[in-house]
Amino acid sequence: MTAQNKIDEYYMRCALELAENGKECSPNPKVGCVIVRDGAIIGQGWHEKCGEGHAEVNAVRSAGGDIKDADVYVTLEPCSHYGKTPPCADMLVQKKPSRVIAAMTDPNPKVSGKGLQKLSDAGIKVTNGILKDEAEKINKGFIKRITHGTPWVTVKCAASLDGKTALSNGESKWITCEESLARVHAMRAKNDAILTGIGTVMADDPELNVRRCDGRDPMRVILDRSLRISENAKVLRGGAMIFTSQSADSRKADMLKAKGAIIERITDGSAFLSEVLHRLAEKGVNYLMVEAGSAVTSSFIRENLADEFALFLAPKIIGKGRGICDENEFEKLSCVPKLKDIQYEKSGSDLLIRGVFECSQDL
Repeated sequence: MTAQNKIDEYYMRCALELAENGKECSPNPKVGCVIVRDGAIIGQGWHEKCGEGHAEVNAVRSAGGDIKDADVYVTLEPCSHYGKTPPCADMLVQKKPSRVIAAMTDPNPKVSGKGLQKLSDAGIKVTNGILKDEAEKINKGFIKRITHGTPWVTVKCAASLDGKTALSNGESKWITCEESLARVHAMRAKNDAILTGIGTVMADDPELNVRRCDGRDPMRVILDRSLRISENAKVLRGGAMIFTSQSADSRKADMLKAKGAIIERITDGSAFLSEVLHRLAEKGVNYLMVEAGSAVTSSFIRENLADEFALFLAPKIIGKGRGICDENEFEKLSCVPKLKDIQYEKSGSDLLIRGVFECSQDL
């Protein structure tokens, strides 16, 4: 590795750290930008919120507008098309930096290489691919939505050491400790939407919002093919999206709409869940967390629709009770879903195990 490569990686890591500050970007990606001249950072910024200034614009502003002959490090190729804001590539051409260093090409076909080409055509030296893997990781949801038409799906479960999520009578509050409960709320805040099934809504009457930490409330998504949900369900407060069948009662649907719910009808069948994910992606959902009972959890895993699994294990032995994936049955161990990239982390008195399903589509 050359000395210049080491320098480029250092400043790109700075830009990646800035990108993580963008907590309200969806459906846009998280992007960070650092501007360097004569070995010193003269400007930095990140994309803070969809519809507002992009990372490059904010970084140039923090540099006082003058970035001539500077090096611009950005975690994603500068955009080259008009969206809610003007093209960043055009702005950089006008500002005349000596170099633009990007971590990765934008997967959006409206951009994909065009921004870097515009900079190169203007005589600006372009370098691409610095810390590409790290850049892709922080935008895995955006990349999956753009390339596959579905959000990044994390299935979250809480269970005892013997794999039970509830007692036989359905009691499940609370299996895990306070630290884990707070952590779940922090996970909610990082997702664009939270999905559960009507069984969980009827049994637990959850709110599915963010209460134990600071952060935005995600979109609440309910799977309810027959519209059995009560009009007074807590999850409807502040609005929720309900996916139901084409034949569901229209009068009940109208009553729920009057409560602020959005009703999405889907043809019932084996592709129901897949269509739910495509609809959510169309609405700009990059990250979806599934917090549901065994039936919904089993379906996501069985149909290879989950990308990531997050399991909070509590130091308790429940014995006879309800399991994580009781609906699934496999004939051979070689056929069971497997995880990769496993991470283990203590969460209070619990253990958090995270991993990516091997079936998760390559980005």
